Amino acid sequence: MLRRCLFRGGSDAMAALGAIDVALWDIAGKAAGMPVYKMLGGPTRDRVRVYVHLEGYTPEVMADDALRRVDEGYTALRFYPLGPFTEGLPDSYQGVVRKMESFTKAVRDVVGPEMDLMIDIVNRLSPPEAIAAGRTLEQYGLYFFEDFIEPDNIDAMARVAAEVPIPIASGERLYTIYQFQELMAKNGSAYIRPDISVAGGITNLRKIAAIAEANYVGMVPHNPCSPVMTALVVQLDATLHNVAIQEYTGTEFDSPKRDLVDEPLKLVDGHLLLPDRPGIGIELNEEAFKHYPMALFDRKPVINSDGALRDY
Repeated sequence: MLRRCLFRGGSDAMAALGAIDVALWDIAGKAAGMPVYKMLGGPTRDRVRVYVHLEGYTPEVMADDALRRVDEGYTALRFYPLGPFTEGLPDSYQGVVRKMESFTKAVRDVVGPEMDLMIDIVNRLSPPEAIAAGRTLEQYGLYFFEDFIEPDNIDAMARVAAEVPIPIASGERLYTIYQFQELMAKNGSAYIRPDISVAGGITNLRKIAAIAEANYVGMVPHNPCSPVMTALVVQLDATLHNVAIQEYTGTEFDSPKRDLVDEPLKLVDGHLLLPDRPGIGIELNEEAFKHYPMALFDRKPVINSDGALRDY
């Protein structure tokens, strides 16, 4: 399907290709009576370590949520250190940096020095802001600093990564093996974040993972959405030794997500257990979909104080 495209890549075409790819893997696994990860060569692990998303729009609230998640058994936490997207950012260069530090310090202070922490900026910074923030936050021992600038210019990403003394994670907005090859050839990321739903499914992510392995780069598949995506990435994670950790929202046992599948994957002490069911390990609850019709999502812009649009 990819090779028959006149214009290769792009999120829409790759998402369609990926949906068909994972459906075919699920069908093949169910027909063979085995999990997809066994069809891919067998597991390299029996559980997958995850990091969970924190909530809160002030440092104090986010620190409280961090303690809640630690009590639930998670060993790695990820958060947005700039508050709500719709509020814009501080006017000053140092205001941006200090706001990020206030959230990061609050979380680090309550969880202690050994908890793995990740931050995600969602591509909202300029290169100078990203470099300044990375240097300021080095003291907090972050696992990675994710999506610091827009990913369109990989040379710019590599220049920033070379100046930031924290491991960089990126790649959720990239689609093809060629984009990921360029990113890694230029040392743009220590961890790559391909999204199984927009980067061509299981088949293409295995190719991306092989390129990452050759470059000593860790895989951290993007997974912000649903128990279906979690089931997919765990099948892949099980077979790849260079998966460093897995994104997990921590909301998969809440409605409506919980209602959409017959049984979410089991989570124990911050790890997802590998399912032994055939295919991708879940069945859709088609009746539930009737009660949750598709809803439009209004993606609010991020506006600076002068009225200008900021990247996001």
